[in-house]
Amino acid sequence: MQTDTPFTVYGEQFDSRLLIGSALYPSPEVMQQSLLASQAQIVTVSLRRQNSVSAGDDFWQLIKDTGLRVLPNTAGCHSVKEVVTLAQMCREVFATDWIKLELIGDEYNLQPDPIALLEATEILIKQGFKVLPYCTDDLVVCQRLADLGCEVLMPWGAPIGTGKGLLNPYNLQTIRERLPNHTLIVDAGLGLPSHAVQALELGYDAVLLNSAIAGAGCPVTMASAFHHAVVAGRAAYVAQAMPEKEVAAPSTPTMGMPFWHQN
Repeated sequence: MQTDTPFTVYGEQFDSRLLIGSALYPSPEVMQQSLLASQAQIVTVSLRRQNSVSAGDDFWQLIKDTGLRVLPNTAGCHSVKEVVTLAQMCREVFATDWIKLELIGDEYNLQPDPIALLEATEILIKQGFKVLPYCTDDLVVCQRLADLGCEVLMPWGAPIGTGKGLLNPYNLQTIRERLPNHTLIVDAGLGLPSHAVQALELGYDAVLLNSAIAGAGCPVTMASAFHHAVVAGRAAYVAQAMPEKEVAAPSTPTMGMPFWHQN
């Protein structure tokens, strides 16, 4: 039986390869139930983007009650100054040096600004942050982020909230092959558990998603489905899939006498 390597984020080991967001749920109670059903151990939160049903002290208490590790993010920021300021606030509020770095460059598809992202990453790492940058599936950008000191990279599968899945598996696989020693997490664009399976089958260490669960007809059930998806996808990767073939090959033996003719 094949053995697996642990999922680690900046030296900390986790059992679950599913990271989950905390926004857009129909109610705080559904959010909390979904987090628990996902069996995730890391939840992302934003100081800037909390809707009315999940604002205030009650929301933070629900998050604390789950016992999950909090990963603050800089969602909604459009400049280096904004993300640096918000990251510093997050460190004070959540008492963590982890930061999921989001720096949007285009409002239409919410694509990260690669130039500003590199600049902000360099500043934050110098300030002692452990940066988890949200980026596109651009190999060169990922390599530059790695060169700056990021141990974890989070390329998108598709634009945020689209649910389109992995639009460019080739790019994602290339990043995996070229950065074999980095923790890679597909972040954004997933809509179905099968998308998560595909990401894990490519060798990605984990997936992060929010809308796919919060926007489902039953978020709690979908959260459970994604839990099982990442387990299945990782197991398939570890097991190593059979090679593809260009021609058909029978799965039953054709040599010898049929069993019903045997004594």
